[in-house]
Amino acid sequence: MNWMYSILASKQTLLLLLLVNIFGTIYGYIWYGSQLEETPDIFLAFVPDSPTASLFFVFVLFAFVLKTNWGLMEALAIITLFKYGIWAVVMNILTLITTGWLPWEGYMLIASHLGMAVQGVLYAPFYRIKLWHLIVAAIWTIHNEMIDYVFKMMPRYGDLMQYMDAIGYFTFWLSLFSIFVGWYFGYRKDRLALRI
Repeated sequence: MNWMYSILASKQTLLLLLLVNIFGTIYGYIWYGSQLEETPDIFLAFVPDSPTASLFFVFVLFAFVLKTNWGLMEALAIITLFKYGIWAVVMNILTLITTGWLPWEGYMLIASHLGMAVQGVLYAPFYRIKLWHLIVAAIWTIHNEMIDYVFKMMPRYGDLMQYMDAIGYFTFWLSLFSIFVGWYFGYRKDRLALRI
């Protein structure tokens, strides 16, 4: 297991992942483009869920390259990468089930979002999250649910809009589980902790 973490901590891996996440973040904001054009300004920070999660991780990776830790970004990253990574995988699979087909972009989104969830957890031993970081990230995450499902700013999956109440309920519990994942892998006392 140590060999894996030494690869993850290498400057080459960090720079490669930094580039991948920068491009993924840019693509994600472009993907949300039409929805952002219609979004009231007050909600703009909360609509592009996945690219904002990967943006948090861009800051985490940048800090790692500088041999430092930004705990708040780490807490936001692990919780939101896991949450939106799993959420997008489930939504694309549900789209495939309900429509009987998925365009190639759907399969790409499944792979890339699964990668998001995995990378957030894989780097957890290097995080230095404090309790207040976790609390702020948890509040951000739950607040985002309110914006998405109370004010109807959730990502648009055309064929799934009829199931929005059930999806909102699922997403609430996924948020709580993601906060638990952030605590378990990124904060609890007896977790694996390594230096970058």
